[in-house]
Amino acid sequence: MHKKLNLPSKTCPCCLKPFLWRKKWEKNWEHVVYCSERCRRSKQLLKDKV
Repeated sequence: MHKKLNLPSKTCPCCLKPFLWRKKWEKNWEHVVYCSERCRRSKQLLKDKV
């Protein structure tokens, strides 16, 4: 049996791609918004330009 089939997922608001739960996000999964540091930073840059 493969355990990774039932992982929760979210959609990144920056790149609009789905991403899966990771062990490092175990304690704060409900607060994770972006799929990567790159998306998190680029979202910040977009806010600063407006």
